[in-house]
Amino acid sequence: MLECGMLERDRQTLRIRSKVLCKQLVVDEMLIQSLQADDILTESMAESIMAEQTSQKRSWRLLLLLPKRGPKAFNSFCTALQETEQQHLYDLLTQSPEKDGKETHSESIQPEEEPEGKAGGLVMQTTEKKRERFLDSSLPFPTQEGIATKRARTHESMECSLDADSPISTPVLPCSPDFYVSHCQQSYRMNSSPRGYALVISNVTFDSCAAADLDTRKGGEVDDEVLRKVFTELDYPVTLHRDLTAQDMRTSIENFCRRPDHRTVDSCVVCLLSHGVEGAVYGTDGQLLQLDWVFEAFDNAHCPLLQNKPKMFFIQACRGDMMDCGVEQIDGPARTCSPSCEQRDAGREGQGDADSRQRGDMGRPRIKLPQRSDMICGFASLKGTAAMRNTKRGSWFIQELNTTLRLHARDTHLADILVQVNARIKEREGYAPGTAHHRCKEMSEFTSSLCKDLYLFPKYQPQY
Repeated sequence: MLECGMLERDRQTLRIRSKVLCKQLVVDEMLIQSLQADDILTESMAESIMAEQTSQKRSWRLLLLLPKRGPKAFNSFCTALQETEQQHLYDLLTQSPEKDGKETHSESIQPEEEPEGKAGGLVMQTTEKKRERFLDSSLPFPTQEGIATKRARTHESMECSLDADSPISTPVLPCSPDFYVSHCQQSYRMNSSPRGYALVISNVTFDSCAAADLDTRKGGEVDDEVLRKVFTELDYPVTLHRDLTAQDMRTSIENFCRRPDHRTVDSCVVCLLSHGVEGAVYGTDGQLLQLDWVFEAFDNAHCPLLQNKPKMFFIQACRGDMMDCGVEQIDGPARTCSPSCEQRDAGREGQGDADSRQRGDMGRPRIKLPQRSDMICGFASLKGTAAMRNTKRGSWFIQELNTTLRLHARDTHLADILVQVNARIKEREGYAPGTAHHRCKEMSEFTSSLCKDLYLFPKYQPQY
C-alpha cells in the first residue's frame, strides 16, 4: 500500500515544469517499466498511459498520476529519466527553480538550407551561438526529407530538434477469436501463417560524389528497425535492405515480386524509405526510382501470385520541398494540444476469345481483373510537401504507423488505421522557437484500391 501523496516541494516542481515535460518527455516502455519496478505504477495504469494516442497525452496522463503515487514517486521518476537518457529533463527537475528564473527551452533549430545573402549570415551567426549553448544536449536533431537544389553539407550537424517522441514498443495487441469469427467473412482472407512477406528498403547514407545534394538520413535506421519489429510481430517475415542504388532497388523489388511462396500467403508489405520527390524515391546513387514502376511490378499482370490479395505500401519520403507551416484554426479550441478514382467491377468478356475456345471451355468467358487493384499505399506527406524525420527517434509517419498498428490492428481495418495515423500526424507540430521550423506541420495521406476491409487479425490462427 502506497503512503500518502508526493511531498509538496516535489509536487510543486512537477507543476512548475509541467509545460516543458509535456512537450519534451518521452514516455516509452522502458520508462514505464522502470516506474512499475519501483511499484509507482500498476499494470492497469501503465496500459492506460501507453494507450493514449499522442506523446503529449501520454505525458499528461503520467504527470496526473505521479503526485498521487506516494513520496517516493518523484525520485523514482527522476531515476527513470536518467535510465532512459533524458538527462536534460532530470537536470530540469533537480535544479532549483530560483536559479534559472524561468523555464528554459533546451531545443534549438537550424534550417537545413542555408539562406542567401546577408540574412543568411545573420541566421548562421545566431544559430551557431545557440548550438554552442546546447552542444552537450542529448536531444535528437530532426530534419526534413526534402531535397533542395543546393544544400550546405556542413549543416548536417545542425539538424533541427522538432520534438522528442519515441517509438513505442508495446507488444502488438492480439485479435480475439470472437472478433475474427464476426469479421472474417466480409474482409480479405487473412489466416495464412505467415500472413505474407514484407520488403523494407531503407536508404540512409548516400554517395557523396554521385549524390552530393542528398544528406545522410539520420534516424532512418530507427525507422527500418521499427518496421522490422512491428511487421515481424504481425507475422510478416521481413527482408531488409539498406543503402541501395536505384538499380539495386529495382532488382530487389523484382526478386521479391517473383517469390514463389507468395502463392501460399494472403498478402504482402513493401516499405520504401529514402529522400524523394513527387512520384519517385532516390537510390543512394542519386538516381530516381519511379513509384509507378513499383506499383506496376505488383499489379495483376506482373505479379499473378498476388492477384486478389491485398498489397500494402508505405512510403517514407518527401513528395516536394515545400514546408507545411500550418494555418490558424478559425473556430474550435484557441490553443493546440499537439506536442510538438472510383472504378466499377471488371465485367466479363462479351464473347469467348479464340484462346478460350482452343482450351476447350466451350466459349465460357474468363473473369477479367483490372490491371491494378487490391492495393493500399500510405504516404508520409502530401504532394509537393516535405516529410519530417527526427534524427534520433525516426520519422513522424513511421512512429505513428508503428503505434497505431500495435494498439489497434487487433480490431481495426487498415484503411481506418491510416485514418488514425492521419489524425495523429495532424496533431503534431515542430517545436523550434525563433526559426521557420517552429510549429511546422506535416500531413500524411493514403490511396486505396482495396475492395474489402483489410484486417490483419494479429496473433490469431484459426483452428481447422
